[in-house]
Amino acid sequence: MFGIIRPCRNRMGAELRSAWLAHLCGMCLSLRDEHGHLARVVTNYDGLLISAMVEAQSGVSRRSAGPCALRGMKSADVAIGSGARLAASVSLVLASLKIDDHVDDGDGLAGKVGWAGRAVARRWAAKGLGTASDLGFDASVMVDAVRRQPEIEAAAGLGSSVLVVTEPTETATGFAVAQTAIIAGKPQNVEPLREVGRLFGRVAHLIDGAEDLEEDRASGAWNPLLATGTSVEDAHRLCLDAVTGIRLALDEVEFTDSRLVHKLLVHELEESIIRVFGRRRHRDKPTWSDPGSGLWAYPTLNWQPQPRGCFAGCGAFLYMCGTCQFCCRDPFPGPWSDKRRDGCDPDCGDCGCGDCCKCDCCCPCD
Repeated sequence: MFGIIRPCRNRMGAELRSAWLAHLCGMCLSLRDEHGHLARVVTNYDGLLISAMVEAQSGVSRRSAGPCALRGMKSADVAIGSGARLAASVSLVLASLKIDDHVDDGDGLAGKVGWAGRAVARRWAAKGLGTASDLGFDASVMVDAVRRQPEIEAAAGLGSSVLVVTEPTETATGFAVAQTAIIAGKPQNVEPLREVGRLFGRVAHLIDGAEDLEEDRASGAWNPLLATGTSVEDAHRLCLDAVTGIRLALDEVEFTDSRLVHKLLVHELEESIIRVFGRRRHRDKPTWSDPGSGLWAYPTLNWQPQPRGCFAGCGAFLYMCGTCQFCCRDPFPGPWSDKRRDGCDPDCGDCGCGDCCKCDCCCPCD
């Protein structure tokens, strides 16, 4: 998975945050127990969606876990069973493919260690495929889809549809998410969940391309938007359309408790799109939302963050405090990081689920 969903604990509320953490810890412990401590490094926020999907269809399955440093040495109830194992398996297989890709390209840490990275990738792939097989899940379908990516990228050019490039990712994630219905004993959910996974993969791929756009442009690295001539505005529109499709597909799924899944795949996915592209206020022009007085012209909201030094950041922080930007400007730039931050926007939209996002923190210090 890609790590694009980054929930805010204040938006989620105590109950859903506790459930989210249970799946995160459950996946981590499943990786440790079945594949060793090193495998825990592939624990990621998006991977826990698989575990959450299974539980949302089949009911809660938990056990008590001992203290952990990452939980402040507190014990907690964690997700167990087939959902956590499936999440671990999918994350391990996808991580192994990503390492192989880095080794082939010669970039990142994996590219530097070469054969050692390849050995870790082979080991993880074998273990992930083994766990998947135990669960009745043929993960080779997912592997084959991802391995078609280089060939498809090589054939893409200016004028090609960017959706041709995202297809392998869509196929892999769609297959993985559809499998949760089989694990949960709800075969009637397979097709709508396949659509959910497919559209999630599309958003993940487009967000990844948009986030890396300027860096890839400068380095000459391959980027799906640059290669196909897709504008940022078009990528934004495709992401918004995909979230609408996810919402509609989720309505067709028979859940026992859909609250966490809905929160992550609708509200938090929308927040991820806003984080990268900005808030779309007009149908024909995606833009940053930046209402307010002329005092808010500084600091500007930049498409690509331009971090400030210590003293410049301190100056920006003091100025933003004096002009009420942390509590009233939406969004606002981080004074030091220059990353986009969500303000307390009351116009968060209402999806009818009775759990609209309300964030009471502004997190100005990052």
